Amino acid sequence: MLGVGISFVSLSLIICLIFGGLVVLRPLFKTWQLISQLPGPKSHPLFGHAFQLEREANAFFMQIMRWTQNHRHFGLFRIWLGFLPCVLTFKAESVEPILKSNKHITKSYMYTFLHPWLGTGLLTSTGSKWQTRRKMLTPTFHFKILNDFMDVFNEQAEILVTNLEQKADGTQFNVFFLLTACVLDIICETAMGESVNAQSDMENEYVKAVLKLSELLQERQKSPWLWPDFIYNRLSSGKQHAECLRILHGMTIRVIEKHGAELREQLAKQKAEGAVSSAEPRNIGKRKRLAFLDLLLYMQNEDPSFTIDDIREEVDTFMFEGHDTTAAAANWAMYMLGSNPEAQKRLHEELDSVFGGSDRPVTTDDFKDLKYLECVVKETLRLFPSVPIFGRTADKTLSLNGCEIPEGTQAFVLTYALHRDERYFPEPEKFNPERFLPENSVDRHPFAYVPFSAGPRNCIGQRFAMFEEKVILAHIFRKFKAEAVQEFEDLKIHGEIVLRPSAGIEIKLTKRK
Repeated sequence: MLGVGISFVSLSLIICLIFGGLVVLRPLFKTWQLISQLPGPKSHPLFGHAFQLEREANAFFMQIMRWTQNHRHFGLFRIWLGFLPCVLTFKAESVEPILKSNKHITKSYMYTFLHPWLGTGLLTSTGSKWQTRRKMLTPTFHFKILNDFMDVFNEQAEILVTNLEQKADGTQFNVFFLLTACVLDIICETAMGESVNAQSDMENEYVKAVLKLSELLQERQKSPWLWPDFIYNRLSSGKQHAECLRILHGMTIRVIEKHGAELREQLAKQKAEGAVSSAEPRNIGKRKRLAFLDLLLYMQNEDPSFTIDDIREEVDTFMFEGHDTTAAAANWAMYMLGSNPEAQKRLHEELDSVFGGSDRPVTTDDFKDLKYLECVVKETLRLFPSVPIFGRTADKTLSLNGCEIPEGTQAFVLTYALHRDERYFPEPEKFNPERFLPENSVDRHPFAYVPFSAGPRNCIGQRFAMFEEKVILAHIFRKFKAEAVQEFEDLKIHGEIVLRPSAGIEIKLTKRK
């Protein structure tokens, strides 16, 4: 009887395990059935496409573009990263349901690899935390505050022009790192109120850490075997990752502590003097302007639940989002203008009509008259969107092109391909800034052009980025003529976190007479 009892218990346990397994696996099987109905390249049953993905950045980008071309008529395709289903879309009609909805605001799983650096700030957070942060931070990008940042844009652009004058003899040189250093100095000063002097010291450890960490993140995102922290942290790349974080977080924390101490001292002095606290944030210490960090410190003074860690998250996020993206965009604009003499001539004429021969700073009022410059920036971002792919997690079942996309699927928007839809951009490979004149943009689908994303999670800093790039380009092309010397195929585009040329942009620069 005892043996029979044990056998019955064993059988019951086996039945329970089988039933439990079926309960767990059923939704996974349904997901597999639905996703497998979508077009896409063949995959391995266990690893999906993980081992098929090219490791080298340019080869990876070209591979994704080939798959896009293979499925251009359907407008989307699917791949698997291990057991993680991914749908990649590049038609305005299938992009709209992803970006427009308030139901799909959770960022893709791939953004979790940014958490060690950025925490869960505005870029990576979701739900109520994201909604609270978005509402809190929106005023920090108010027009008045951006107008104050114009001083920084102009000052750093003038340093860049001085550096370019030494190169403006008609010989070939790589402009990529000069532009990148200028943007890094701008973002450090506007975000933290501190200069790293990148334009004079590209060997600065903070500069090198930013560049290295971006490279490490790109490699990890497409390699599922590097996803588990207990594996990654023991590898040489994981140790480099940790060292970069030590440098980046170390500087951010030091600056926060310094600015925080200065603010507390200033507020204590005001209180001792019986001064009434101003509702408007004022310059702290000896600095002549407020930085993004100072605005956050004022917020913390009003609401202590907004912690120092919260401030660090948002400062690091501003640094991450505002550096590589704008640097890449400015470089691509140099290349496109250097490759299109007629467009460059028209820009020169516009700049001359606004500034004459003066060296005065660019103002926000000038932007009203720099309409062609804005078209140049927008057309460059169409051809070379700084973020070539961004993703969401489907928080609910999603319908794309009449197909049911199950909850939990990673939905990616391929902006590089989206912006080349012939229905909305005839001759899509042609650089034609005039297509962004108001009269030529009237009937365009609102989700056919999304360089700063769109919908509720659009980029909060897009006006900052546009102002910054226009100031930099205005300073350069008031002084110089540029000639690009590379063929497009020689640029070998890296299209992962940020779209950029693998070896920079080679140009010839001459002074305008």
